[in-house]
Amino acid sequence: MTSRELVVDSLEFRGPARVPRQLWLLPWAEMTWPAELAAIRERFPDDIVTSPAFLREPLRTAGREYGPGVYIDEWGCRFENAQRGIIGQVKEPRIVSWADLDGLRIPRERLTVDVDKVDGFCAASSAFVLAKTWARPFELLQFLRGPENLYVDLAERPEGLFRLIGMIHAFYKEELELWASTEVDALVLADDWGGQSGLLVSPALWREIFKPLYREYVGIAHRNGMYAFMHSDGHIAAILPDLVEIGVDALNAQLFCMDVAEIGRRFAGKLTFWGEIDRQRLLPYGTPADVAAAVGTARRALWRKGGAIAQCEFGIGARPENVAAVFEAWDGLT
Repeated sequence: MTSRELVVDSLEFRGPARVPRQLWLLPWAEMTWPAELAAIRERFPDDIVTSPAFLREPLRTAGREYGPGVYIDEWGCRFENAQRGIIGQVKEPRIVSWADLDGLRIPRERLTVDVDKVDGFCAASSAFVLAKTWARPFELLQFLRGPENLYVDLAERPEGLFRLIGMIHAFYKEELELWASTEVDALVLADDWGGQSGLLVSPALWREIFKPLYREYVGIAHRNGMYAFMHSDGHIAAILPDLVEIGVDALNAQLFCMDVAEIGRRFAGKLTFWGEIDRQRLLPYGTPADVAAAVGTARRALWRKGGAIAQCEFGIGARPENVAAVFEAWDGLT
């Protein structure tokens, strides 16, 4: 079977020959463990890859995204970073007052995708190919307004907030429609909705303001014969029924922030869990045996002749032997 067939069989619960896999990396891992990372990649090649954007016009950014100092992204958000190999934090909002909306520049360079080059990339790969999309309205709102301002906005409901949401949503829909015209296999959405023990907003507020946005994004994927993949960090159990309802096909979530067995009882067979194994505790501080036990827990809870992808993040603090153990354990359970 090709890598793409393995992934599709897991998404469709058709009993793939083995669990498909994908390794996520921060540049920190490449800088800190280059030889160990190369060995992991050779032993466990990815079944899922992301297409390059192949932009005809470069993004208007400044600085290094993963370098110390200041990085300004394509929306004009200013990130400050003290450590090499990870992304920084936005310290000052781009939209201080709603009058600043008139000066907000939409990064339309992201819409200059060379579709022919994307299609060529897909044709040359036997892997399952994700679009270079990362539609994240909530995170972008935080970057533009600052988290404190945004939470006040969500309580007070100023007109400017909904104007800004409308601008962001219109752009993401246009970007997703563009990628939906290519030969990639899935569109990707991403927003970190959870804290350590629950949602960052009330489920009712999420359903009122944000769920309709994601419903439209998923609809774009499905109307074009593609899958919808979504990422969200944190404890998001309260909105898992909603993500199933709107048709998310694969979800990357911090499963071990939640009750894995309960998630399996309620949602196994209803969507594919695109990882992950505990990167807060196990990957940096556990042993390979601990990691193998966690993979066993995930497999028993989630696998229904499919419904899981062996994904983990090689991020700051993670031990290479534990990252390798994730994929060894999944292969051993197939």
